[in-house]
Amino acid sequence: MDLKDLYQEIILDHGKNPRNFGKCKNFTSDAKGHNPLCGDKVHIYAQLDNNKKILDLSFEGEGCAISLASASILTDILKGKDFSLASGIIENFLDLIKKNKLLTLNSLDESQKTTLMSLSGVKDYPMRVKCATMAWHTVSSVLGKKNEN
Repeated sequence: MDLKDLYQEIILDHGKNPRNFGKCKNFTSDAKGHNPLCGDKVHIYAQLDNNKKILDLSFEGEGCAISLASASILTDILKGKDFSLASGIIENFLDLIKKNKLLTLNSLDESQKTTLMSLSGVKDYPMRVKCATMAWHTVSSVLGKKNEN
């Protein structure tokens, strides 16, 4: 199996079987994202503690396979991380998609890096970039709300 096929398989799997779908119990912060161009919607729920750690992370939403897969992947990767590490992962992912930069994260294992890279192909399709990044911008808002408290 070549890399392109692997990436497509990861996106289809997360799109059809999203991880962490539904409202997590005891969420302390949430935010909604919407792409009016295609109708994709996401609602991110996070249970955050006072030590700036993501205890639980989930989402609800509707949209294309890329949008759902991206939200599923981000909840899988960011759950359990502290805010500073999560923020670094978010920034690195957005740079990968929007600025064509490489992943520079030493804190992720190879499987997690491969999963994130599966979304990198959208950069060749400008109309799909927002599909892949909407949930990531939304989770940034969730963490930003908690930082304001």
